[in-house]
Amino acid sequence: MLSRRAAVFGVFVLNGSVFGTWAARVPALAAQVGAEPGGLGLSLFGVSVGLVCSAPIAGRLCAAFGARLLVVLGAASGCLVLPVLGLVADPLQLGLVLFLLGLTVGSLDVSMNIAAVAVIREVDRPLMPVFHAGFSIGGLLGSLGAALAAAGGWSPLSQFSIAGAAGLLFIALITSSLPAAEGERSRARAGDEVVSGPSPVRMPVLWLLAAIALCSAIAEGASADWTALFLVRERGVADALAAAGYAVFSVAMAATRLSGERAERKWGPYRLLAGGATLAAVGLLTAVLVPAAPAGYLGFMLAGIGLAFSFPVTMGLAGAVGRRADGTGGEREIAFVTTVAYTGFLAGPPLIGQVAQATTLAFALGMAAVIVALIPPTVLLVVRTRRREADPVMAGAPTV
Repeated sequence: MLSRRAAVFGVFVLNGSVFGTWAARVPALAAQVGAEPGGLGLSLFGVSVGLVCSAPIAGRLCAAFGARLLVVLGAASGCLVLPVLGLVADPLQLGLVLFLLGLTVGSLDVSMNIAAVAVIREVDRPLMPVFHAGFSIGGLLGSLGAALAAAGGWSPLSQFSIAGAAGLLFIALITSSLPAAEGERSRARAGDEVVSGPSPVRMPVLWLLAAIALCSAIAEGASADWTALFLVRERGVADALAAAGYAVFSVAMAATRLSGERAERKWGPYRLLAGGATLAAVGLLTAVLVPAAPAGYLGFMLAGIGLAFSFPVTMGLAGAVGRRADGTGGEREIAFVTTVAYTGFLAGPPLIGQVAQATTLAFALGMAAVIVALIPPTVLLVVRTRRREADPVMAGAPTV
């Protein structure tokens, strides 16, 4: 039997691989449904809407029934929906199926973060960045598998069916190893007192943490969607080489997250958030202000390193805010911050596109750097807010 840590890490890898598997085959899906760029953009919007819709519901369900149930349901549903993408015949069908996929991936994203917090509390180690490295690794593996499938002439249906079956087998093998924290329903049936804290919406510190996640999501989405085009149009790089720009960003992020436990122990979550955001802002500014292609690659690498900790550390801090005296809690808080962050992934790339249309792509990415630069002062506000609240939970914040 796998350890709980290994099982949760595997779920992060699975979630990332599902995303990488279908996202890398978007050109094939566009050809399959006969979508023009405008129609394809609307279809792809479906997955983002699904993510935003599912996150708050998943948090409440995890609070009621425990995270393990939602992890299994979310992972299994995603693996079942994935092959359906290979059957779509028009842009509307593509958008609807991507909406369903967004629902499943969103519920899995929230529940796996809650399961990760349970493991972190059990072992008392700041492992959240390491878990999120699993998502990055899974995305790279899924993209690599998609590239090999495309090179071999496999249809999306064949590839997605195999990937979905493999995912179902994997989740079946690790289910018993996932954290089995009880939800509020089971504790109530056992006669235990269930105490719920204030609504996340009424907690200023959660709004601040959500703002950090939002800024990070906007910058990460901008890097994912606009890096290659920036290198082609602004730096004259060939298409094949420009595609490596996002790869540099992704690999840097994954490698940095793997060192997250040591980094968080050394500097603590707040210094890690503020310092990483500063580095990311410097990286993006380097890419857009230095008119040379190598500077672009260097800048995006620095951005990947700097943004690596923002989302996972913020999730860990959100879970700590909601921690109860018995060691449970944090489900609603994680779901709230995740929902706000998803709006950044949803609105960020179109926002950058509109600014680029009115100005230049370099100016738009520079705006993303300014947004990231808002994170350090927000971190300072989080620290001051927690001190005012005098919450004893935060005495252990560096280890969540």
